Amino acid sequence: MPENSEEREAAARVTIVDDYVPVIDLSGMRSSESSDRRLADAIDEACRTSGFLVVVGHGVSDDTITRMYEATRSFFAMPHEEKTGLLADPADPLMRGFGRDGSVAASREGAGVERERALPDVAGTFTVNRLGEPGGSRLLPEGADPALCSPNPWPALPGFREAYLAYYRAMEQLAAEIMRLFALALRLPENWFADEIDRHMTNLTANYYPPQLQAPAPGQLRKGVHSDWGSLTVLYQDEAPGGLQVQDKAGQWLGVPRIEGSFVVNIGDLMAIWTNDRWVSTVHRVVNPPRELARTERYSVPFFHQPSYDALIECIPTCTGPGNTPQYAPVRSGDYIVDKFRKAYG
Repeated sequence: MPENSEEREAAARVTIVDDYVPVIDLSGMRSSESSDRRLADAIDEACRTSGFLVVVGHGVSDDTITRMYEATRSFFAMPHEEKTGLLADPADPLMRGFGRDGSVAASREGAGVERERALPDVAGTFTVNRLGEPGGSRLLPEGADPALCSPNPWPALPGFREAYLAYYRAMEQLAAEIMRLFALALRLPENWFADEIDRHMTNLTANYYPPQLQAPAPGQLRKGVHSDWGSLTVLYQDEAPGGLQVQDKAGQWLGVPRIEGSFVVNIGDLMAIWTNDRWVSTVHRVVNPPRELARTERYSVPFFHQPSYDALIECIPTCTGPGNTPQYAPVRSGDYIVDKFRKAYG
C-alpha cells in the first residue's frame, strides 16, 4: 500500500481508465521506485492483453506537438507536383519521402500483400529517419548498406525541418523512457534495453487521410489491417472522425481513446519476439469516416521505434523457462526491418 498522501495520489494516477486500451498517466515516472513499479505493472497488464495503451503526463510539450502538427498540415497542403518532387526513392531501404504505392500492412503472419496492393490505403505519407541526417552513418555497423543513410528529402517549407527534428528528439526521449519501464515490467534491470536502442533507426511517418469525396472501394480502408514491425510505436492522432481501431482476442474491433495531448503506444512485432509472445503485437486498422463526415481530413504521426541495426532480438531471459521455450530464432534488428520493407515494396 502507498505509505503517504503523495504515494496514494501517484497510485491513483497510474491508470485513469481501466479498459481494453487503458489510459495510463506517466507523470509519476521516476518520482520514486514504487511509482515506477506501479507504472511498470500497469504497462505489463496492457501489453499482455491488448498490446495497446494511451499515455498522458508524458512530458512532451504542447508547443513541440503543435509545431509538428502545423508543419504536417502545411506539407500536405503543398501543390501535388511539389510533393511528388519528394517521392520516396525505390532504392531507399527505408522509403523516406512522400507517398508510396500500396500498403505496408504485412504482418508476421504474412498478411496478403497482393490484396493490399489491390486495395491501397486511402492515405498519403511522409517519412524521415535519423539515419538520413548528417552523421547518420555513424549509427550503423561496418558493412551495412549505405543506402540506409540516404538523405531525408525535406520540403522547402520555413521551419518544417526544425519542427520535425524537435519532435523526433522528443519521441526518442519518450520511447527510451517507455523502454525503461518495459524493462521493469519484464523484471529486468531498468537499463536492460539501453544498449539495444542507443543507435536506433526509427522512421517518423506522417499520415494524411484526405477527404473522401468518393466512397472507397468495398473493403478499402484509410489504413488496412496490420501489425507494426518494431519494438514499439508512439502515435499522435488528431480528433477527426475515422480513427484507429484494435482487434480484441474475440475478433471484435474496438476504438482507441482519443484524448487531447495524449499518445497511443503499441507493441510491435519485434517486442513480441523479444518477449516470446508474453506481450502481443495486436493487429489494428484506421477506418473510414461515416459518409456524412466524409469531407473531413485526418492526420496521425507514428514514431516506429526500431532498435539499433545490430541489436540481436532474441528471447528475453525472464520470458522463458520450463515449458516455455523460445519460439523464434534470433534476428538482427536491421536485417529484420530491411527485409520487411523489401517484401512490402518489392
